[in-house]
Amino acid sequence: MPTAADKPALDAILEKVLHAVPFQLTTDGGPEAARQRFRDLPRRPVHQELRVEDRTVPGPGGAVPIRLYWPPDAGSATVPVVMFFHGGGWVVGDLDSYDNDARRHAVGSGALVVSVDYRLAPEHPYPAAVDDVWAATQWVAEHAAELGADPNRLAVAGDSAGGNLAAVVAQLARDEGGPAVAFQLLWYPATTWDTSLPSFAENADAPILALDAVAEFSRWYAHGQDLRDPPVRLVPGRAADFSGLAPAYVAVAGYDPLRDDGVRYGELLAGAGVPVEVHNAETLVHGYLGYADVVPAATEAVQRGLSALRRALASDS
Repeated sequence: MPTAADKPALDAILEKVLHAVPFQLTTDGGPEAARQRFRDLPRRPVHQELRVEDRTVPGPGGAVPIRLYWPPDAGSATVPVVMFFHGGGWVVGDLDSYDNDARRHAVGSGALVVSVDYRLAPEHPYPAAVDDVWAATQWVAEHAAELGADPNRLAVAGDSAGGNLAAVVAQLARDEGGPAVAFQLLWYPATTWDTSLPSFAENADAPILALDAVAEFSRWYAHGQDLRDPPVRLVPGRAADFSGLAPAYVAVAGYDPLRDDGVRYGELLAGAGVPVEVHNAETLVHGYLGYADVVPAATEAVQRGLSALRRALASDS
């Protein structure tokens, strides 16, 4: 695993941006205050040319809002489909605050992207988010033809808490007999919940996400679950078997408490014979998807992951 001794400095341009627009993901003031701080972050709209449609799909807790983004070159061709699950500690984030990220995934992958507005903790703790994203994934697979998508080229993607959910859905798809998942794109995911990994101490006071926030968001989401023996749908890195899972790209960041968590999950997949690429953006922070098109290093790291997704979903792959 990476070590503090050989880690390069925080990206200089990112450091200037963080100074100009300071933001820390925290639970201060409660869930609504945390959500408002995240919504208030400045975002410059991207890829407004895309066809976008809001729908709801049935879920076990009621209707689940989704937003569909067709790639610019879709036309009448059948395209792959990517289920996108947003981050935010299972507590913050929604379709609007992740609109840019979903649009980038549609353009970068050449796929129909389905962003899922799952229920949030602490009002709706585990397993509400899992239930919603799993129901949405099943619905999209069943209705792919009417959406102009190919259910045989279906991927899951998500960042942070969304990376956790994407990993869980990949495991559910294997264990429940489908829908088949062709690829999983996990951006700095929370998969093992093992805070003894070195990066949790090394990056305890990191920009954007610090160790105390990781603990609080996790507590709100887990809501009384026994973390000494957690359910696999909560902590996918505790699965007994990782064989037969979809190939993966795991993106981590050098200045992120979750860095070694993602690295460890990549090791678990590789050890079970699953094709996996782990990329450490050494000079970046948790949440670097949000700095694409602003910080060149973040733009490059995002494009690297999206290119892997596009290759995996290519019709001749």
